[in-house]
Amino acid sequence: MKVALLTLGCDKNTVDSERYLAQLVAHGATPTDDASEAEVILVNTCGFIDAAKQESIDALVQAGQLKIDGACQAVVAVGCMVQRHKQELVEALPEVDLFLGASDVDRLVPELAARGVIAPDPIAEHPGVRQYAGDLPHVRYLKVSEGCDHGCAFCAIPLMRGRHRSFSGEDVVREAQLLELQGAREINLVAQDLAHYGRDRRDGVRLPELLEALLRETSVSWYRNLYLYSTGITPRLLEVIAGNPRIVPYLDMPIQHASDAVLTRMRRPERQRTIREKAARFREAVPGVAIRTTCIVGFPGETEDDFQQLLDFLEETRFDRVGAFTYSPQEGTRAYDLPDDVPEVVKRERLERLMELQREITAERYEERIGRVVPVLVDRAATDEEPAMTRAPWQADDVDGVTWVDTDAAPGSFVEVEIDEVVDDYDFAATARRVLDAPAPAARRSRALPMVAVGSSVGSFGR
Repeated sequence: MKVALLTLGCDKNTVDSERYLAQLVAHGATPTDDASEAEVILVNTCGFIDAAKQESIDALVQAGQLKIDGACQAVVAVGCMVQRHKQELVEALPEVDLFLGASDVDRLVPELAARGVIAPDPIAEHPGVRQYAGDLPHVRYLKVSEGCDHGCAFCAIPLMRGRHRSFSGEDVVREAQLLELQGAREINLVAQDLAHYGRDRRDGVRLPELLEALLRETSVSWYRNLYLYSTGITPRLLEVIAGNPRIVPYLDMPIQHASDAVLTRMRRPERQRTIREKAARFREAVPGVAIRTTCIVGFPGETEDDFQQLLDFLEETRFDRVGAFTYSPQEGTRAYDLPDDVPEVVKRERLERLMELQREITAERYEERIGRVVPVLVDRAATDEEPAMTRAPWQADDVDGVTWVDTDAAPGSFVEVEIDEVVDDYDFAATARRVLDAPAPAARRSRALPMVAVGSSVGSFGR
């Protein structure tokens, strides 16, 4: 049986999808990138904002059409949107055969086995927990916790993913070792709030201790921290980041807004003053740190003055990169009952103004990096048409642009380069100086294969 997998939404969904695929491979499935030849099409949905929901629905409709035009025998919808809106989806999408929310994906194999499309029992030992299905096997994501305890007024994630649960440090390290054996050179740590890691376990292992264990127990060259509330970024964490070159100097710290009035309505823990102070403290503690953030425009009650405060703050603080989106009300959240009083045309206009300002800021910030000598990670090899596509430490996978380098180093290699120029505001061109570290062949990786522990805390939905 061939299975095609489509993952929508965040990197945490990517981790879940790799686990779902591993289950199916263990029961005889063969992954394929061609959905038209797949007997099973699995769509991991996103339900964060309206645009993500629509993308998920469109993907399911297209998959359903392949039951007529292709080889598909079953369309399966999993993930966050199903968790929130299963009954509506069942009624609206009869072409989908199986809906499994994030909390009941244990039924994936039994349900497909009952339909006769996969073997009911494992046909081969599968010691891993993840089956890679992307384009860059040297870049992987590692989820360290599930759910969220923050009460942001706009966010439905706690409704979809439940309360915050940290996976045990031993299980996280074991999974990192498995990813390393699969060829990971960069591991991106992900969670709804990385800085919240370990608070619920009360075993003395918080994010700094977890990072130190990962450095001690693996040889992965780069660890990157994605999505941390600034309230949890402690001096101890900054010390660990600053003191270990294998942890890239990069913080993904969502602020969502800079008007105190809007932040209060959003139920965010920070205010403009504290965000300003912490950004300055982070830059002082970690030289050269890149700080990425996220903003929402058009939240209920956002006035033109509120929005101008956000623009002024971005211009003052000068984040390296900013992601932004327009507010859309999500049923079940505290903000859902607030009047959605910012017209859509105003939301879009404000989004365009914010992104235009940030484009200029990012270009200026990037100009400051010209002349620096840094390691880059090769993502794609050079071709006759273009140089190798690489990333510098301040460039996270898929969101921060790339660095073009004329080198014949293989993907997964680290190359020392000198940054020559900024290209198209967000990218760089650089000159290669020397290859620092090429990936070792699998046969030469000396670490013993760790087995998945019985009762492991690592798994989709954190069970």
